Amino acid sequence: MNARTMSLRGRSKGRQAANSSAMDAAARWGFMARGTIYLLIGLLALQIAFADVGGGGGGEQADRGGALAEIGEQPMGSVLLWALGVGLVGMSLWRLSEALFGASGPDGRKASKRLLSAGRFVFYGFVAYSVLTFAAGDKSGSSGDQQSQDITATAMEQPGGRWIVGIAGAAIIGAGLWIAVRALRRDYHKHLKLGQMSRRVRQFVDVTGVGGGVARGVLFGGIGVFVLQAAIEYEPDKAKGFDATLRSFADAPAGRWLLALVALGLVLFGVFSFAMARWRKV
Repeated sequence: MNARTMSLRGRSKGRQAANSSAMDAAARWGFMARGTIYLLIGLLALQIAFADVGGGGGGEQADRGGALAEIGEQPMGSVLLWALGVGLVGMSLWRLSEALFGASGPDGRKASKRLLSAGRFVFYGFVAYSVLTFAAGDKSGSSGDQQSQDITATAMEQPGGRWIVGIAGAAIIGAGLWIAVRALRRDYHKHLKLGQMSRRVRQFVDVTGVGGGVARGVLFGGIGVFVLQAAIEYEPDKAKGFDATLRSFADAPAGRWLLALVALGLVLFGVFSFAMARWRKV
């Protein structure tokens, strides 16, 4: 057996593993975990919006750390935290399989699609790590705002760091715009089992997908603006995570209602993730 034959067989086995029922379950578990976190972030942000917005009210952080803390306080909270972490590991592995062997759909093996899946693998791998370390009792890195500032400060210490941070901020703004536009165009339709969904279910998924996607895009865009501002003013503390960015919406005209609207959108995105767990093609 020559090397080429062995390589082809290896790829074939890899694709079989990527398309296995275990990988299907891992992906769906991952969507459930993502949905839970976004749902709780949205609910925490709603509490902030209707608590004491002008005075910075709302004791819990409206970010991943705040959501995890909320889960940890519930009965069987530790078990739930571990389940979320494992689910996000599954999501990360699924994205890795897409990067290595291609995603579902006619253009799933395009280089651009596989590169995007690789980026998502890294992102969800980081999120899974943070959730699992939180579940293990390490709360030191739970603040998304502090993490953003620390990463920005470290990047600025490097040669050309100010440019690196500025480019990163612009890229995050672009990603937010991309997320919102894709949601408005309902690009997620091509990933759904539409033939198995009733008209009412499709309408419900569209409400959550469009509303949730636009809110998520606005949030990422806001984070990018603050990162870009940190680069321009050469002040790492200007960078913000989910919580501080959401609270900053309260400073805009009709801020309480803008924050509430974005928070409701994040709740919708959490529900949309649950729908993806049920109806997405994997």
